[in-house]
Amino acid sequence: MTSRTHALLLPLVLAAPLLCAMAPGDMSVAAFLARAGSLERLGPLALATPQGLQLKNEVVAAGKRYKARIDAERRAGRKTTSCPPESGSLTPEQWLAHLRGYPARVRSRVSIYAAFDALMKKRYPCPA
Repeated sequence: MTSRTHALLLPLVLAAPLLCAMAPGDMSVAAFLARAGSLERLGPLALATPQGLQLKNEVVAAGKRYKARIDAERRAGRKTTSCPPESGSLTPEQWLAHLRGYPARVRSRVSIYAAFDALMKKRYPCPA
C-alpha cells in the first residue's frame, strides 16, 4: 500500500471502534432527524439509498430490541412498560412526527431505542 492509501484508510480505522461501539438503535434522535431531513426530498425513493436503508435499520433494530425486552419481561412475570399488540403498523410520518415532538435541546441525548420505547408507552399503555 502507498502512503496515500494509508492516509485514506486511517480515518476509517480510527472510526471503527466508535462505529462498532454503537448498537443498532443507539443513534440519537438529532442525528436521525438530520439524516432523514437530507433524504426527504427523495420521497419514497429515500429507502433505496444506503443512508435511507441505515435509518430504516435503526428503527427496525430498536423495534426488535424493544420486543425482546417486552417478551422477556412477560416471560419473567414482570409488569411491562407498555402493552402492544403482537403486530401493528407505524408509518414513517407517524414515526417522524414522534421524533420531531422532542424539544431540540434534548434530541441529541435521546436514542432511537428510547424514542421507540416512549412511543410504544404512548400508543399502547397497559390497562390499570
